[in-house]
Amino acid sequence: MDYEKVILDTEEMVRKQLTDEKSGHDWYHIQRVINTARQIAKEENANFFIVTLAALLHDLADDKVVESDEKGLTMIQKWLESQQLISDDIQHILSIIKYMSFKGGNGIPLKTIEGKVVQDADRLDAIGAVGIARCFLFSGQKGQLMYDPTIEVRENMSIEEYRNGKSSAIHHFYEKLLKLKDLMNTKTGQSLANQRHQFMNHFLDQFYREIGE
Repeated sequence: MDYEKVILDTEEMVRKQLTDEKSGHDWYHIQRVINTARQIAKEENANFFIVTLAALLHDLADDKVVESDEKGLTMIQKWLESQQLISDDIQHILSIIKYMSFKGGNGIPLKTIEGKVVQDADRLDAIGAVGIARCFLFSGQKGQLMYDPTIEVRENMSIEEYRNGKSSAIHHFYEKLLKLKDLMNTKTGQSLANQRHQFMNHFLDQFYREIGE
């Protein structure tokens, strides 16, 4: 099998799907996740091909981007079959994509090193300076306020509450972003997360000073 051709063809397909995506899950997000996942995979001795394909395809089965998770997974499976991947590799990639999302803290822990690597890379793109920018972009796209001090921070949410309950961009820091550092799966991911986590704390300190809280 020509693994490089499979990757290049998949890149072209995903780029076409996500070029105009405006919630922060666009092609440039995918590129960053791929680059970070490859960096972590090298340090953690993960399968480079599986990591790259899962990172490429992961948002095509996310209901923030597509109509439903299940339809997205079906489309991904058909694509991988058309690329003549062996069944074990297809199921491995689908399993990573199906279970890697945060989902309000309700996600199922990933079992393989490849899944852990891709999940860490995706979570790293949700924190730090880029993560802050994506948070406000996504909140605006959903019609949420930048900040509402009357809203309580939500804990122990169902997936439905996490997706559709009332929140704000600043609340999302406490409901997800600040939790991600301690949810990293790999030593490399943990190391990369520390500085980004610290940057978010500095941002929040400055934000509250500017609004007088």
